[in-house]
Amino acid sequence: MSAAVPSDLAAPVIMGVLLGGLYALVALGLSLVFGVMKLINVAHGDFVVLGSYAAYAGMTLGLDPILSLLVGVPAFGVMGFGLHRFLMHRASGISAEAPLIVAFGISIILQNAIQIAWSPLSRGLTTSYILASLRFGRADIPLVYLLDLVAALIVMAALHGFLRRTYLGKAVTAASQDARAAQLMGINTDTIHALAFAIAAATAAIAGVFLGLTFPFTPSSGVAYLIIAFGVVIIGGLGSMLGTFLGGIILGLAQALGGHFFGAAAQMLPVYLTVLVLLALRPQGLFGR
Repeated sequence: MSAAVPSDLAAPVIMGVLLGGLYALVALGLSLVFGVMKLINVAHGDFVVLGSYAAYAGMTLGLDPILSLLVGVPAFGVMGFGLHRFLMHRASGISAEAPLIVAFGISIILQNAIQIAWSPLSRGLTTSYILASLRFGRADIPLVYLLDLVAALIVMAALHGFLRRTYLGKAVTAASQDARAAQLMGINTDTIHALAFAIAAATAAIAGVFLGLTFPFTPSSGVAYLIIAFGVVIIGGLGSMLGTFLGGIILGLAQALGGHFFGAAAQMLPVYLTVLVLLALRPQGLFGR
């Protein structure tokens, strides 16, 4: 009997780790914006869902969702840069709370615009490869879950290389550590903040595609994924890329094991309890300072 327990847990553990990759991908932009701008972008979940709908629109034109990122990533980057330049930056000059209120307004506008464009009905990105599965021992794992983890690792590696090896990346890191010192060194922090917002929007486009391949989505789905992303960055530590990845894995495992032991109806309860316990024991997160 004891030998059967690990076998029974193999599938939910593997699924939890792979699902954690998707959650880390969803949360990455939220963590980046907070790390650089010290702002919780409450519209981030809606950016992700907008990415799902953009890929859905591309599918109606015969474009594969993943290939649509060749257009979606730069388009979302330009959108994020423009939103910061013309809205968030101006709001930050009013008060510390104004950017948060503006982000909330953007969230409401995006939800209503998506609903007008695509109706409140649930949608999904259905392709041939999302129906494929891989065999791990006695467990069949959907291929799309593996793609989620691979995408998260690729995006994190690309961001790590950008932040460590390019001038702009080092400027972003400097602005996140000490904005005043960065300004004294000749770095235009306003432009760097806009760049960080653009990168966060671009990662939201990627997360939206893989979210749509994995789960159905509606115009209001952004709220649920904002809560999950917020939990991920709380666990990992706000602004920490490695912490965001590990936080996603922890929440993915909590959800998968919760569903295994308590049923699908209660699978999110262990997720929220995990966030609550870590907040009580280590409020700054695993890798927070």
